[in-house]
Amino acid sequence: MGSSLYTNVAAERVSDAISELALDLRWTWNHSTDELWRELDPDLWEATQNPWLILQSVSHEKLERVLSDPRFTDRVDELLRKKNQLESGDAWFQKNYPKPPFKSVAYFSMEYMLTEALPIYSGGLGNVAGDQLKAASDLGVPVIAIGLLYQQGYFRQEINDRGEQIARYPFNDPGQLPIRPLRQENGDWLRLKVLLPAYTLWIRTWEVRAGRRRLYLMDTNDPANPPALRSIAGELYGGGPETRLRQETVLGIGGFRLLRALGIQPDVCHFNEGHCAFAALERARSFMDDHGQPFDVALAATRAGNLFTTHTPVEAGFDRFAPDLMERYFRWYAENRLKISMRELMALGRRNPDDASEPFNMAYLAMRGSGAVNGVSRLHGAVSRRLFAPLFPRWPEAEVPIAHVTNGIHVPTWDSAESDAVWTAAAGKNRWCGALEYIEESIRSVGDRDLWEMRCSGRTALVEFARKRLALDRAYKGASKEEVDEVGHFFDDQRLTIGFARRFATYKRPNMLLHDPGRLIRILTNNSRPVQLFIAGKAHPQDGAGQDMIRQWNEFVRRPEVKGRVAFLSDYDMQLTQTLVAGVDVWLNTPRRPWEASGTSGMKVLANGGLNLSELDGWWAEAYAPDVGWALGDGADRGEDPGWDAAEAGALYDLLEHDVVPMFYDRDAQGMPHAWIARMRESMARLTSAFSANRTVRQYTEQHYVPLASAYAARSADGGKAGAEFLAWRNSIASRWHQVGFGKTSINQRHGSYQFTVAVHLGDISPNDVEVDLYADARGSEHPFKQAMKLNGPDGSSTTDYSYSCEAPDDRPAHDYTARVIASHAGALIPLEMPLIAWQK
Repeated sequence: MGSSLYTNVAAERVSDAISELALDLRWTWNHSTDELWRELDPDLWEATQNPWLILQSVSHEKLERVLSDPRFTDRVDELLRKKNQLESGDAWFQKNYPKPPFKSVAYFSMEYMLTEALPIYSGGLGNVAGDQLKAASDLGVPVIAIGLLYQQGYFRQEINDRGEQIARYPFNDPGQLPIRPLRQENGDWLRLKVLLPAYTLWIRTWEVRAGRRRLYLMDTNDPANPPALRSIAGELYGGGPETRLRQETVLGIGGFRLLRALGIQPDVCHFNEGHCAFAALERARSFMDDHGQPFDVALAATRAGNLFTTHTPVEAGFDRFAPDLMERYFRWYAENRLKISMRELMALGRRNPDDASEPFNMAYLAMRGSGAVNGVSRLHGAVSRRLFAPLFPRWPEAEVPIAHVTNGIHVPTWDSAESDAVWTAAAGKNRWCGALEYIEESIRSVGDRDLWEMRCSGRTALVEFARKRLALDRAYKGASKEEVDEVGHFFDDQRLTIGFARRFATYKRPNMLLHDPGRLIRILTNNSRPVQLFIAGKAHPQDGAGQDMIRQWNEFVRRPEVKGRVAFLSDYDMQLTQTLVAGVDVWLNTPRRPWEASGTSGMKVLANGGLNLSELDGWWAEAYAPDVGWALGDGADRGEDPGWDAAEAGALYDLLEHDVVPMFYDRDAQGMPHAWIARMRESMARLTSAFSANRTVRQYTEQHYVPLASAYAARSADGGKAGAEFLAWRNSIASRWHQVGFGKTSINQRHGSYQFTVAVHLGDISPNDVEVDLYADARGSEHPFKQAMKLNGPDGSSTTDYSYSCEAPDDRPAHDYTARVIASHAGALIPLEMPLIAWQK
C-alpha cells in the first residue's frame, strides 16, 4: 500500500513537471525537450510542434507507461532542474545593472508570434513582439507583455483549383493552447470589467510563460457577456472600426487594469504601435486615483515613463476612429473617469483640436501620451519624422522628436539545428544571452566546407519539406496517386534556391519577378545553371489586389515549363517560415521604398547563411554592403511609378543572370563556390548580431527603458509634484509666448568665422526659460548646423530685451544662418511636450 502510494505521488510529481515544461514556451527556441514530446507522440509532434496539445491528447495508458520508466522520469527531472537553474541565475541585465534602474516594463502589443501552437499573430508586428519577449527572457530584462487571445486569430490560407486564396478561420480552443487561466489568490479566475456604453464588458485573463518572462492575454468570450461582446477578440484585424475600437479598448484600458489587478506598477509602458495608446489614458487615470491629481498633471507625470514605437511608413496606416464612434464609447470615460471634457480627450488624437470633424488618430494619442518615440529602422525614423511633422509646426523635420531602434530577430528561434551547431562550435552555446562583441570574429574562423555543408543541409531539408507539403496538398484535393507521387521528383537540392515570402500587398511588389515571365522562365530552366523558387504569403481577405497577385503566381506555377522548379507554398505560417529561412540561398525582397518600415524576414536567413537581394528599404538600407548581398534601387523614393517598377524588374533579372547565378555555380574542383561562401561568411559575421533581437532589446533598455524609468520616477515623486510644476511652467510660457521676438542683428566676419550678435525680445519671460540657437539647414549629407548662443546680458534698450552671440563658420553665406528661440526647462521633453519655437525673420 505504502509503495503504491509513493509510486502515485512520484508519478503525479513527474506529470506536474512535464506540464510545467510543456507550458513554458522556451521550448520554441531551446530544443532540449523536443525528444520528450516526440517520444509521447511522434506524428502529432511533427504535425503541430505543440507539447501542450500532445499532453492533452496522449492516452492515459501511454502516459502511465512513460511515467513508470526511470529513464524518462530522470530526463524530465534533469530538464526541469536546468530550467529552474537558468531562470534563477543572473542574466545580462542583472550583471550590468546590479542595482536595477527599474522593476518592470509593461509591453503592449496587438499580436505576438511566439509559436505556431499559439496562433495569435499575422506577421511583422507580432514577429517583433514575440522575438523581443524571447530576447528579454534570454537577457533577464524584466518585461511583462500584454496582448489579446483571439478566438480565431488570423486566417489560415487555402489555395483552390483556380489558384485563388480561400480564408479559413479555425477555432483556437484554449484547452489545446499552451496557456492557463490567471488565478487570484483564492483560486478564482481573474476576470476584469470595463464599462462600455450602457453595459459592462467582462474580460477573461490568461498566462503564457516564455522562459523568464510572462505574457498576459485577455479575451471577451466570457459567458457573462452578450453574444455581440463575446466576439470582440474573435479575429485578429477582423471586423470594422467599431470592433477595432473595442479591441483596442480591451488591450489598452483592460491591459493596464490587468497589471493593477496583479499588483504590478510598471516603471515603463512600451506601446508597440498605436493600437495600444488607450493604455496611456488608463495609466494617467490610475495616477489620478492614487494621488488625487487632475488628468493633465497625471498625464504629464506618467507620459514620462511611456515609450511609443511606430511601425507605420504611411499616414493611411494609422488607426483612426470617427468622432461619433469615439463619442459613443468614450464620453462617459472622459467625463467620469478622466474628469475632462470630450473635446479635451478628442484633442489628444487630433492635429487640429478645433476641427470637430477630424477623426481620432491613435498614433497622435500615443505620441502625446509618451516620453519617447521611435521608428523601427534608420530610414523609418526619417519617414516617421516626416509623417508626424504636422504636430510640430515650424520645427525642422530633422528635429521632430522621433529616434529609431532598428528591429532584430530572435536568432535561436530562426536558426536551423545545423546552423546552431556551427555557431555553437564557433561562439559557444549562450552566445545570444549577453553582449555580442566577440561574435563577428568567432564566425569568421569557420572553414568554407563547414559553412557550405550547413547551407546544403538547409537546402535539402527545404526540398524535402516542400515535396511533402505539396504532395499532401494534392492528396487533400483528390489528386490521383500518380499525381501525388510526381511531387517526389520536384526540385533539386543542388540548385540555387531563391525564396520570397511575406504579406501580399501592392507596395511589397511580390509580382516583380513576373514582369517578364519569359525571362524568368529562362533563368529558372537554364540547364547548366538552374534555379528554383519558393513563394509564400497571404493577402488580407479584404485586399483584392493582393489576392489577385497570389492568383497570378499560382497560374505561373502551373506552366509546364517550370514544373518542379517553382512552388507556391500555401498557408504561410511560422513553421513554414522557419524551414524557408533555413533553406534558401537567396532571400528576395522588393518593397516600394520607403514603405517597408523595417522588415524582418530577410534578417532570419542571416544565421543560416542565406544572402539577401533586396530593395534599399527598411533594415536593408542600413545593412547593405557589396560584400554581404545585393541591392535593388538607387536609394531614392520613387513613389508609385510603373516605369520605375519596370526598370527595377529589369535590374533584378540582370542581377540574377549576371551576378547571383554565376557566383553560385562558380566552383573549384571539389565543387566549392568560394566567392559565394566568402559573401555568406561576411553576411553572417557582420549582420547576424547587428540585426538580432538581443541587440534590439539591449538598445531599448539602455537608450529608452533606463532613462524613461528615471524620468517617470522624477515626475511622479511626491504625488506628481514635479509633473504639476512642469505643467504650470508650460502653461505659463505658452500664454506669454506671443511676446517673443527679435531686434537688431549684427554680423562681423573675421578669422574664418562669423560673429553673430542678436537682440531678442522676451517680454516678461525669463532668459532662464528659453534657449537661443543659431541654426542653418543641412547641406547635402551634412547635419543641420545648430549652435547655442551665449547670453551677454540685457540689450540695454529695454528691460525685456537681451543680447545673445555666437560664432559660426563662414564657409556659407551669412544669410543661411537664422536665430531662433526655444522654450527650455530642466527635465522637459522638448519639443515632444512643448513644441513652441520662434524664428528670426
